[in-house]
Amino acid sequence: MAEYKVPRVFVEETSFRSRSIEGVSTTTAGFAGPCRSGPINSPQRISSIPEFERTFGDGQPLGFANEKPSINYLWQSVRAFFEQGGKQLYIVRIARPRSVDYEAGLKAFEDVQDVSIVAAPGSTSNFAMRADDAVATIRLLIAHAERMKYRFAILDCGDGQSISDVRALRGKLDSSFAALYFPWVRIMDPISGTEISLPPSGFVAGIYVRSDIARSVSKAPANEVVALATGFELSITKEQQEILNPEGINCFRTFPGRGNLLWGARTISSDPQWKYVHLRRYFAYLEQSIDRGTQWAVFEPNGETLWTNIRQTIESFLFNEWKSGSLLGDRPEKAYFVRCDRTTITQNDLDNGRLICLIGVAPLKPAEFVIFRIGQWTADHGERGG
Repeated sequence: MAEYKVPRVFVEETSFRSRSIEGVSTTTAGFAGPCRSGPINSPQRISSIPEFERTFGDGQPLGFANEKPSINYLWQSVRAFFEQGGKQLYIVRIARPRSVDYEAGLKAFEDVQDVSIVAAPGSTSNFAMRADDAVATIRLLIAHAERMKYRFAILDCGDGQSISDVRALRGKLDSSFAALYFPWVRIMDPISGTEISLPPSGFVAGIYVRSDIARSVSKAPANEVVALATGFELSITKEQQEILNPEGINCFRTFPGRGNLLWGARTISSDPQWKYVHLRRYFAYLEQSIDRGTQWAVFEPNGETLWTNIRQTIESFLFNEWKSGSLLGDRPEKAYFVRCDRTTITQNDLDNGRLICLIGVAPLKPAEFVIFRIGQWTADHGERGG
């Protein structure tokens, strides 16, 4: 507070607004995998294929010792990401497609705060010959997303997998921080000029970004066109998806007149509360936004003034979320609540420096099953009013 020593009029500026919370970005992805050149285990941010090629080389096939050259899955998946509408991507180059750099590569992502989506395109290639190593990499992705708390892992099925194969793979996994996609995507390869199959994750990550930008992270990233796709390794029927969808296996489908679409949006969680991809990603968005937007409160006097400021700050943020259509309810009080007072903070909490704020939100669930019930109706019936 200023000192006043000489009698006169003092005019000072003050603010009557509560502090604000800015929503964090949900559209930055991180891919780990082998490529032709570039630094190892050092995240590099790119925003286009030419930028990727300047650091990591072109899309020509990769060759490793005692192995025949294979498709450059990382380059192909980066291209797919940007073709779907992806904007910003971090790349970590690993030395070999084995679960042990993937581990080092994912470790390198831990220092990059911007990343909200992670994948390892190509880590499940040649699945029949290296299933154990591929599953180990999948588990590393899941563990990374869970440890980082605000990230979501996009998991690839194996190439050439049958429906029974992918169900067996799904049975080994359980997490609300990851989703599994099936089958691989067919495209015309600009490198070889032939049709090839690619892992889903590059396409799906780009679709996540496109959906987030066009609608918001609160919208399920499904019923979306798969750019570049000429088809899929396996043609999934409605009856087959009736088996796969409840198990949390998200399918690509081809629909006559509509094209090649991503037609699933479920996590691999056994907890029904977190069965939808957008719910986990939306809560990560809310939590990280509130986390970053309330750091100013640390070491402030833990009393009514602070509690009121925190309530107002979070309520203002959630009001904007409700107003944008991201929360359920025709009034704000039906969409969310924020409590930070003596009902949430005990004397023991005060004595130990804890401030407890209780936040509840009503998220929107996807209209996964749209049902129209149609019956006969007569004009006379309507005119009689009964």
